[in-house]
Amino acid sequence: QVQLVESGGGLVQAGGSLRLSCAASGRTFRPYAMGWFRQTPGKEREFVAAISWNTASIYYADSVKGRFTISRDSAKNTVYLQMNSLKPEDTAVYYCAADRVSFRVRISAQRGDYAYWGQGTQVTVSS
Repeated sequence: QVQLVESGGGLVQAGGSLRLSCAASGRTFRPYAMGWFRQTPGKEREFVAAISWNTASIYYADSVKGRFTISRDSAKNTVYLQMNSLKPEDTAVYYCAADRVSFRVRISAQRGDYAYWGQGTQVTVSS
């Protein structure tokens, strides 16, 4: 059974940092791009960041560029999201996801291109 499990969320003051982790099990995701998305109540799940299977391509939403860093450790089947200079508007449930296509040349920011999802981890940034 394929599982993605996020961890590392919590409550932090504005300007603080958190590091999210997403551990995959049930299969290797080495050939697949991995992404992070986030969602707040009443809004659609939005793209945050993605990293290609070989880490050659990384893509960020404009709202997090320069503050968030995505990385992966394929040996550990784990992807990370380092979040610095957090703002109250970063408050959301954060989800990791795995691409449905292996060795994709251009990583995607579209939810529909991701086949596997974690259960989410809450990040709350207080002002």
